[in-house]
Amino acid sequence: MTMLPLSRRALLAAPAFLGLAPSFARAAGPTPPICIVLDSGGSRVSVIDMTTRKVIHTEPTLREPGHWALTPDRKTLLIADASGNALFFFDPVTGRERGHKLIPDPYQLWFSPDGKFLTVNCLRLNHVDIYHADALTLAHRFRAGSMPSHLSYTPDSRTVFVSMQDSGTLVAIDLATMRVRWTAPVGKTPAGVMWHDGVVLVAIMGSDHLAVVDPANGKLLRTVLTDKGAHNIFLTPDRSELYVTNRVAGSLTVLDAKSLGFKRRIPMPGGPDDLCFAPDGRLWIALRFASRVAVLDPTSGAVDHITVGRSPHGIYLSTLLTDTAARTAMRLA
Repeated sequence: MTMLPLSRRALLAAPAFLGLAPSFARAAGPTPPICIVLDSGGSRVSVIDMTTRKVIHTEPTLREPGHWALTPDRKTLLIADASGNALFFFDPVTGRERGHKLIPDPYQLWFSPDGKFLTVNCLRLNHVDIYHADALTLAHRFRAGSMPSHLSYTPDSRTVFVSMQDSGTLVAIDLATMRVRWTAPVGKTPAGVMWHDGVVLVAIMGSDHLAVVDPANGKLLRTVLTDKGAHNIFLTPDRSELYVTNRVAGSLTVLDAKSLGFKRRIPMPGGPDDLCFAPDGRLWIALRFASRVAVLDPTSGAVDHITVGRSPHGIYLSTLLTDTAARTAMRLA
C-alpha cells in the first residue's frame, strides 16, 4: 500500500501511528464541539458547529466516505472512502483533514477493544481485511461471503463478527488463529451488528427485525420486531436502551436494553442511517435520503434539521472525546 504525497501542512499533521511526523499542532483558543457528517453521495465531509448547528466548513474526499473509527489513542479520526479506495485521517477536534492512505475498498471499519487490530469490511470487493492497528499493515484477508457490511467484536477482542449483506449470513472470525470459526444464516440483507450482553444482535435490513445470535455457534436464538428496513443498532450511554434505525420505514425503534422489549417508535422520515449521542441527551441522526442531519430530543420529541451534502451516512461528534459514558457504551456495544 502506498501513502499518497502530502502537502507540507498535511505531512506535519500526519497521524503519529503512521510514524511520519510529530503530533498535530492545533490553533490556540477553544474549539467548539463539532459534528462530522460523511456525505457519501457528495464526496465530502460536512463539519457542523454543534452549538450554532451551522455547517462551518466542508472537506473533500475522493469519492464515497461512509464510516469512521476513532483510533485507540483518540487522536485521529479515520474516515473510510470505499469507492475512492482510501482511508482519510482527520483531526477529531477540528474536523480538518490530515492526509490519506490508499487501501482497497474500505467500507465499514472498527478497532478491536484491545487496540491491536483494525477490521475493514470491503463490501464491493467481497473480502474482510484485518490490519495491524499500529502500522496499518495487512495481517490477513478473508473471503467469507458476499458484501461484508457491518461488524462487532467480543469484549476480549478474540472474535470479530461480520454481516454479509448479499449472503444473508453472519461470520465469526477468530483473531487469535486468523480463521473463520463459523458462518450462519441470519436473514435477508443483514447490516448492523452489535455484541450485547453475551449475544450478538444483527439488524436485518431485508426484513423488520433484529436477529439474536449465539456467539458460540451462530444459532439463531430469537427475533425482535422493529420496523421495516432495520439497519443499525445503537446503545445509549447509560446502557438502558437500544435504538434501531429503520431506513425503509423512516423510524427509530427504541428497545429496553436488558429485555429487548419494545418501548416506543419514533417517526424519523428521510432514511435514518447512523446516529450519535450528545452529552445533553439529544441524538444526532444522519438522514440518508434527505441530505439532512436530524437533532432529536427524545424526551420532548422536538426535532431540528441541518442541511448537509448528498446521502449523509456516518456521523461523529467530537464530544465523544470527553464523554466517558458515551465512549464506554461504544466500546461495550
